Amino acid sequence: MAYDVEFYQEENGEVPVRDFLESLPPKLRAKTFREIELLKDHGPDLREPHTKSIKGKENKGIYELRVKFSTDISRVFYFSYIGSTFVLPHGFVKKTNKTPPREIERARKYKEDYERRCSDE
Repeated sequence: MAYDVEFYQEENGEVPVRDFLESLPPKLRAKTFREIELLKDHGPDLREPHTKSIKGKENKGIYELRVKFSTDISRVFYFSYIGSTFVLPHGFVKKTNKTPPREIERARKYKEDYERRCSDE
């Protein structure tokens, strides 16, 4: 089964994950797009080392695509929405062992905003 991937768009039209992907060095960007393709192909069956859930009940349903190329490490958050769609809100270049809480909070905020706006339609 093929899954759909959608880039989260803010109400002002900005697309944070697209901006992040465009900012990556070419080889890391290519590897990140390969990981996104794996998500499309395998959906919820994709496991570590490619993906990992974010811990904490307040973060339920938020995952990260884990991308490593040479010494560069990046993460792209995602969550599922109705059926076979995965939404990618944003990503970041990882510089520490732990995922920064501000990045998790940002993913949670985007997920809540997306769900709110979709339920309003």
